[in-house]
Amino acid sequence: MAVTGNPTVSRLGQIDASGDAKALFLKVFSGEVLSMFEASQVTKALHRNRTITSGKSCSFPVIGEAQAAYHTPGANILESNNALLSTIKHNEKIVYIDEPLISSVFIAKIDEAMNHYDVRAPYSQEIGRQLAYAYDKNVLQTICLAGRASATISGVTEAGTVIAAGATVETSGIDLAEAIFDAAQALDENDVPAEGRHAVVRPAQYYMLVQETDTINSLWGGKGSFSDGNVLKIAGINIHKSNHLPSTDLSSQVTGTNNTYHGNFSNTICAVFQEQAVGTVTLLDLAMEMEYLIANQGTLMVAKFAKGTGILRPECAVEITKA
Repeated sequence: MAVTGNPTVSRLGQIDASGDAKALFLKVFSGEVLSMFEASQVTKALHRNRTITSGKSCSFPVIGEAQAAYHTPGANILESNNALLSTIKHNEKIVYIDEPLISSVFIAKIDEAMNHYDVRAPYSQEIGRQLAYAYDKNVLQTICLAGRASATISGVTEAGTVIAAGATVETSGIDLAEAIFDAAQALDENDVPAEGRHAVVRPAQYYMLVQETDTINSLWGGKGSFSDGNVLKIAGINIHKSNHLPSTDLSSQVTGTNNTYHGNFSNTICAVFQEQAVGTVTLLDLAMEMEYLIANQGTLMVAKFAKGTGILRPECAVEITKA
């Protein structure tokens, strides 16, 4: 059959069949990155987060405690010599924005043409995943360092806590559970709220806890499932597993970071914390870009953000170690 004229092409990337033929493609790419970023994060909802529109840092105020005293009838409360007015101490924690963190990939046009399967979707998922992993690592390293930190307000708030539970805490579910109970006690003694408490362990230790039936035995008030392989709480603390709890010597500061994430974590087994322990500041949230480069004959895909994480209240953090 003879065809006259040019056929009408349905351009998959156009909005309402007009304009840029690739307008929708970036949105698909963006959605894939965002979905993978959110799905791969463990720590985002477990600590304080703030967003700023400008600047290089953010201040988190720390407010101390009031005092109580017995009042003698007739004594003037406003008279300083009577010591009836509270002097509430203040401090602040500054969290800095790190340099932009990016994950990117370049796809040569000729390779994409010859390839028999799509790579853009899995590539976009992978760069989103790597940003989420980097985010989690920074947060968990900061939590461990908070457990080692001194008090924010000397004489008022408490320092962080390190529980050296011994070598068996790495291989014994019951010993690790006991250490988590000790961590809960330390948080209680620091007057840390019971709400919003969490513990992060590596998968090996997590499944040790699952197999320790006392931790999930409902007759003992345990929460979890041996068949599903999960343990929900120990001592009122929500239990999470992550491969990104640090386990090696990371004493060298990484170029581009403006906060302290580095330290020796060779003995770290578990991080226990309340959501006020650390905070993350976001200047530029997750953003995605894709551009075809004529000079390079390929497509550049970039995912990026600008964030920073720092210690807020050390008394809300406990690091459990094997030594």
